[in-house]
Amino acid sequence: MSSARLGVNIDHVATLRQQRGEVYPCPKRAAEICLAAGADQITIHLREDRRHIQDADVPRVHDACRAAGKPLNLEIGCEPTIVAIAAKQRPEWVCLVPEKREERTTEGGLAVTDAAVYDRVARAIATLAKESPATRISLFVEARPDVLARCLTLNAHAVEIHTGDYAHAFQRGTDLSTHLSAFRAGQATITARGWGYHAGHGLTNASLVPLINLRVFSEYNIGHWIVAEAVFTGLGPVVRELRSLLGERT
Repeated sequence: MSSARLGVNIDHVATLRQQRGEVYPCPKRAAEICLAAGADQITIHLREDRRHIQDADVPRVHDACRAAGKPLNLEIGCEPTIVAIAAKQRPEWVCLVPEKREERTTEGGLAVTDAAVYDRVARAIATLAKESPATRISLFVEARPDVLARCLTLNAHAVEIHTGDYAHAFQRGTDLSTHLSAFRAGQATITARGWGYHAGHGLTNASLVPLINLRVFSEYNIGHWIVAEAVFTGLGPVVRELRSLLGERT
């Protein structure tokens, strides 16, 4: 496997802006810096409550991605008005995620084994396939065999494995073997169908290393740690550090 792609999630640049209701810091500028430093794509999440990324940010960040010849990965819930915005923007990737107003950040993956959730996801996919046929779709899910099998009945192109529990285990210094075994088994299921196998949530430079060594994921989407570390060392240097960890793109 060649080195994995690095998607940089810049949501929390917008979080800082929204805290004070200012016009700065600018997510488009953040995207440009990350792309110049070696990011393979930019990820943003347009939430229903607009707690960070705003509607106007989406085309601006997409313009930055287009100028760099890199994809935009737009994370959205399955609420129809949000899906319609995504379909109109036509990003290169849409990642469908679960979303609750009261959560601090996305908690867990899509519960596609639940019939009602499955139907909402299927409707969102159908809308995107009709209105933005070139957009590729990933599903943010847990690395459970029943979940992954259910994903493969949908008209998507990849899964993004929720690594939040793994990341917490790493920070606590507890055993990672169960997580790593699940990730490895999931890859066999997903890539056998020709789908992409991505990962994200809660990862840092340190917790990324065991996953790189596992060599099962073709893409990582990392955001909060990058923005937090950038306070001390700058956005470009942090992105370059992670790109170096992942190795040169081939």
